[in-house]
Amino acid sequence: MKPLLLALACCTPLAALAQMTPVGRWNSVDDMTGEPKAQMQIVERDGQLTGRIVQVLRKDADPQARCTACTDERKDRPLVGLELIRGAQKATGKEVWEGGNILDPESGRVYTLRLTPIEGGRKLEVRGSFGPFSRTQTWLRQP
Repeated sequence: MKPLLLALACCTPLAALAQMTPVGRWNSVDDMTGEPKAQMQIVERDGQLTGRIVQVLRKDADPQARCTACTDERKDRPLVGLELIRGAQKATGKEVWEGGNILDPESGRVYTLRLTPIEGGRKLEVRGSFGPFSRTQTWLRQP
């Protein structure tokens, strides 16, 4: 019985560390209503993060909605599948990913990005900055 307990104890910290990353599925939350807006999938490729909308969660959302406010190659692309996060990289020695950008599909504006897993990786602080202005949202990890 003791070897089993030792094995579980050894694996538990590794599982907890694995969650201290933005990689995974997240629900973004509306700042005004507190309701889920969209489900995002963040993946890492070659040390850089990208994130896409996998599902629009607003009750009144049009599942065929497009990014009409976008001004780059994402203009008029469907929201589902739209890449919002690009190019964030893990900061040396920190549990922070930065250096990339995030698109707000409602305004079409692109912000510099900082991602910080909190509460053991159950939540993700998503901070977008544009010049001296910034805003932070808290996203919730999904199974």
